[in-house]
Amino acid sequence: MKLHTINTGFFKLDGGAMFGVVPKTIWQHINPPDEHNLCTWAMRCLLVETANRLVLIDTGIGNKQSDKFFSYYQPHGEITLQQSLEKAGFSVSDITDVLITHLHFDHVGGAVVNTPSGLAPAFPNAVYWSNKAHWQWAMQPNEREKASFLKENFVPLLEHDRVQWLEDNQWLLPDELYVRFVYGHTEAMMIPHIVYGGNQTLVYMADLIASAGHVRLPYVMAYDVRPLQTLQEKKDFLYKAAAQNHILFFEHDRSIECARVQTTERGGVEVSQTFTLQELA
Repeated sequence: MKLHTINTGFFKLDGGAMFGVVPKTIWQHINPPDEHNLCTWAMRCLLVETANRLVLIDTGIGNKQSDKFFSYYQPHGEITLQQSLEKAGFSVSDITDVLITHLHFDHVGGAVVNTPSGLAPAFPNAVYWSNKAHWQWAMQPNEREKASFLKENFVPLLEHDRVQWLEDNQWLLPDELYVRFVYGHTEAMMIPHIVYGGNQTLVYMADLIASAGHVRLPYVMAYDVRPLQTLQEKKDFLYKAAAQNHILFFEHDRSIECARVQTTERGGVEVSQTFTLQELA
């Protein structure tokens, strides 16, 4: 197995929303905001290469939406999803599977593209993986999340008969990649766990722990629909990650790709080591 970081650029979100109840006097040192209180965040995807599968985890924000929509989030950067795949030596046609952790626009926007005949899957030979509970949640969104679920980003996948469903704790790649569901950020978000190098587990954190700055337990996003459940899910995961030396792969950290964590003398959890995926390899 080989793992490839697939950068798709950056975007901006309100710092207060991203750090929840944590005061700006504290979080501004983690991710300094601009004059509008917006912080820069990565949209970092992951490509899992095996002997006969290429699994892309999440797809970034894409380029379908209007200029007005993009003005709210200010996507920027020097590399796109397609360019990043090409840099790794692949094309969109090579991808066999696309695992979408959840259907918020910054995770699924690149899954569908505009074509002369209408909206179509961006990866013509891929199966797209979601789960039924989350898909139904996205199709009938609550008012809190409605602006994050843009149906043009995922409904065409179902219309083209390209979606298959995963269950909690199901292996997508036998003995190599399985998913765990969490429910604090949104309904049934999937957290991929990758068995790497025979004895290591790399976990793609999605929005359970958006960045290294979100490792400390109280740092829960205001976007989460069930923040107290997120807190418990983080706690359960982080103590296990510290005990088993898991690698955390951050989707949204502007500069840190990977980290390990450790427990503290006071019973908390903190980052103990940061590194890139290339350094891990």
